[in-house]
Amino acid sequence: MPVITCIEDLRVLAKKRVPRMFYDYADAGSWTEGTYRANESDFQAIKLRQRVAVNMENRSTRTTMVGQPVAMPVAIAPTGLTGMQHADGEILAARAAKAFGVPFTLSTMSICSIEDVAEATKAPFWFQLYVMRDRDFIERLIDRAKAANCSALQLTLDLQILGQRHKDIKNGLSTPPKPTLANILNLMTKPRWCLGMAGTKRHSFGNIVGHAKGVGDLSSLSAWTAEQFDPALSWADVEWIKKRWGGKLILKGIMDVEDARLAVNSGADALIVSNHGGRQLDGAPSSIQALPSIAEAVGKDIEVWMDGGIRSGQDVLKAWALGARGTLIGRSFLYGLGALGEAGVTRCLEIIHKELDLTMAFCGHTQIQNLGRDILLPGTLPRAL
Repeated sequence: MPVITCIEDLRVLAKKRVPRMFYDYADAGSWTEGTYRANESDFQAIKLRQRVAVNMENRSTRTTMVGQPVAMPVAIAPTGLTGMQHADGEILAARAAKAFGVPFTLSTMSICSIEDVAEATKAPFWFQLYVMRDRDFIERLIDRAKAANCSALQLTLDLQILGQRHKDIKNGLSTPPKPTLANILNLMTKPRWCLGMAGTKRHSFGNIVGHAKGVGDLSSLSAWTAEQFDPALSWADVEWIKKRWGGKLILKGIMDVEDARLAVNSGADALIVSNHGGRQLDGAPSSIQALPSIAEAVGKDIEVWMDGGIRSGQDVLKAWALGARGTLIGRSFLYGLGALGEAGVTRCLEIIHKELDLTMAFCGHTQIQNLGRDILLPGTLPRAL
């Protein structure tokens, strides 16, 4: 067992253990990957103020996200194909999140279905929704989330059309995956992954296959997904979904102050400043750069969270200081899952929590609720957009 001290250790191990096409799917951005890289590097440019001779006893990172108590202001983000990083990946990640005390979000494009996760965890989780042209399917998907006792709906707004990720094309990632010689040879070097997949029945998109009209297997799924993402998505659809859902609604994909104000007007409970991990519009600003102006504009009217580039507890602390009252981790937990399964997701959360707790103390605070922008060195803050 390798010694794991940081998220980068998990990433390196995941790269060794997960087949290349699925590792690259998770660890890639669109076009030049400039926005993907900026999501991380812009965090690193922000510097912290160290304080000394402060009583560091009785520290707490606990807070709430849409009224739900959390061990730290972190939730597991919705990620497609999670069950291809490790067999039954969504179930394992949901279990780890529940045990640690943070929310888990299941993607529409998950391998394990809503019902699979609900049965395996016996605890409320969040569900992420993509808007498809087939509105009847969307209504039934929302109803399934209700029946599974999902406690919040996370509506993704920035995937009306798909960004191009060069690595996916080069690796032949499709539905079903192309059995190229290179992919077959790569699979032969991943016996642990192959053994895990041989031991599960979950190999396709569990929320779609057998539920959407005309989609009974992977071959029919490919044609369905190619035409289903709805480019005509509008704020009227958000209103319709809110009424149909009737519970906590979180809007993901906000990168502009004007859109943030529209999110407030929609009646949503939270918004997530997110550029989809740099997987959609390459050349967009990093999420942490977009966060401060959005938090300043609407932070008193709606919970503002952020997603993108978080690889440490220090990143969580910096996001909180700049106005985010919650953060989401995608790649960080996927690295843990691919590296060590459920134990890897737990290790990811432990690492982030310890880094958050220690950094908060070094900055002279014991309660995250009392922490503000004054912990950051002014000359290193993201420039206003």
